[in-house]
Amino acid sequence: MTRVLLVDDEANLRHALGYALRQEGYEVVAAADGETALGLFRTAKPDAVILDVMLPGLDGLEVARRLRRDSDVPIVMLTARDQEIDRIVALEIGADDHIGKPFSTRELIARLRALLRRSQRPAPATGDDVIEAGEIRLDTGRRRVERAGREVMLKPREFDLLAYLMRNRGIVLDRDRILAAVWGDQRPGEGARTVDTHVRRLREALGDRASAPRWVETVRGVGYRFRDGDR
Repeated sequence: MTRVLLVDDEANLRHALGYALRQEGYEVVAAADGETALGLFRTAKPDAVILDVMLPGLDGLEVARRLRRDSDVPIVMLTARDQEIDRIVALEIGADDHIGKPFSTRELIARLRALLRRSQRPAPATGDDVIEAGEIRLDTGRRRVERAGREVMLKPREFDLLAYLMRNRGIVLDRDRILAAVWGDQRPGEGARTVDTHVRRLREALGDRASAPRWVETVRGVGYRFRDGDR
């Protein structure tokens, strides 16, 4: 059974959302504050985390930062709808998605389900599942990326972004096209900014630089293009 760690200081929301998740077949462990959440994460080993930004003591953004030091577990942040800065920071520190309060429980569960699908590691791949470009080797079946023989740790959305860029190597892809291909019907409200944030995180993971890109090149005013890295 898939286990979800639900972290929110509002008791009514925890109970209602926890009930809805259990009705969908998830096992739920819940916490009302950040310190408790970190302890539960270590002991319960959840498959995904739903995490409110506004928590007493240790806030949700700091909890997400600490989780990302050791884990690539999918994280959905709960943010206030009018706090754009929280949504941006949440993505920058490693959250996979966010949804504003008040939210539709059905939408949240749909987003969670989509993230869990992306994070699952299928059986070993065949040769057709491998994409290579210079030092980069991406195995879609095992959802594994290597640079010069060393594994590169990517979160599910970053992996999907890299796979899409590599499949379209040499083609300039605008941000709307990337959003449609990588996010599908889970397109975030920030749109182009979300793409830019994920590209920046992907570059950091690959050791790439925007000023002198080997792989992910910015095409000013349009979007991005994946190069083979030989330059």
